[in-house]
Amino acid sequence: MSTTAVPIRRLVQQDATLRRLLAVTLVDTVGRGAFFTLTSLYLTTIVGIPAVAVGLGLTVAGAVGVISSLGFGHLADRWSSRRMLVGLHLVQGLALVGYVLVHDLPTLVLTASVVTLAQQGGSSVRSAAIGRAFPGGERVRVRATMRTVTNIGIAAGTAFAAIPLAVGTGEAYRVTMVAAGVLFVASAFLLLGLPAVRVDAAPTERTETGSIVRPDLGGRSPYRDIRFLGVTALTGVFGIQFGLFEVAVPLWVVGHTVAPDVLVSPLLLVNTAVVIALQVRMARGTGTIAGAGRAMRHAGWLMALACLLWAAAGWVRGDDWTAAAVAGAVLVVAALVHSLAEITSSAAGWSLSFEMAPADRVGAYQGVYGTGYAMGAMVAPAVVTLTAIDLGTLGWAVLAVVFLGAALGTAAIARRAAPEHSVPIGNAQP
Repeated sequence: MSTTAVPIRRLVQQDATLRRLLAVTLVDTVGRGAFFTLTSLYLTTIVGIPAVAVGLGLTVAGAVGVISSLGFGHLADRWSSRRMLVGLHLVQGLALVGYVLVHDLPTLVLTASVVTLAQQGGSSVRSAAIGRAFPGGERVRVRATMRTVTNIGIAAGTAFAAIPLAVGTGEAYRVTMVAAGVLFVASAFLLLGLPAVRVDAAPTERTETGSIVRPDLGGRSPYRDIRFLGVTALTGVFGIQFGLFEVAVPLWVVGHTVAPDVLVSPLLLVNTAVVIALQVRMARGTGTIAGAGRAMRHAGWLMALACLLWAAAGWVRGDDWTAAAVAGAVLVVAALVHSLAEITSSAAGWSLSFEMAPADRVGAYQGVYGTGYAMGAMVAPAVVTLTAIDLGTLGWAVLAVVFLGAALGTAAIARRAAPEHSVPIGNAQP
């Protein structure tokens, strides 16, 4: 019987490695949720750095993350993933604590770049470790479960951040930010317990003369795998939808609809709740390349519909409660549809990134795939504001076409790639 038939709850109970990864994810995301809720406000209101400069500094840091994702993905095929994860967590934790020393743009760029380097590099290494530790369809279910835990942790961290926000003093902000960094340091010690035999690349060997022989990585290169590069680019474009929800939606609700401004927070909570409730369930059927392609096609149509619903909320006019209620209802439906597109596309992307990669190059492939998302995240704020916010309905229509095109393109590549990549990583033939 295939291990993919094991219910995820039973898998968590049976697999100590998975439990440890989930524990690390929870600790990390509680810290991340608290930290990133406070960061922009701390830098602008407490430190006094202009908002434009903060945006510039974080953009530069995002570029560092793109390079880091790529580089550490390759390293994960040669060095111990466990040791790299431990080291990157220590670096990230100390860098988060270092934010309390930021006092101008240069120190912000330096600190944010170190944080992003460790964060994006760690993401590629973690993905490679998951690809090795879990067979076949389990990988997507594990990633889905980890994302569910991620949203729980971020929600808890965001709620915890309400304390320093209410206090409003620099000391309250700094204590919370230091605590977030300490959580990442604590995670490093949890990661020490990961079994190297499951998460690390093939071990190095020493010759009789004492020289080190590295694993043979002469297999297929991700840079020559045109289909994989196509999937990476297209899913990176689709990943701009994360910035759409985080950046454009709040601006759209406040500046372009008659819905009450306070609705911004409930919309974000809707997204979090949908991910927590449905991410694992919606990942079913995406464990193969063909299944992932179908899911990505569905995600494209859902995302296009969500864009049109976001735009439609701005068409409602009137200054009475009825207009506000109608606009609010449309926004809630848009948030639901958007969230379904998000979790469906995420599951499809995880499956494609694993199933299209050869067993001996999983780290390099995950690094390249992560680079696509990192680049999408880097350009997302500018793209979504220049389209949805500046152009209004026309901009939302453009985004709908872009997302749908990216999804259908990904599905087309998956349909062609399925026969050639029918052997999962965990069962790849030598």
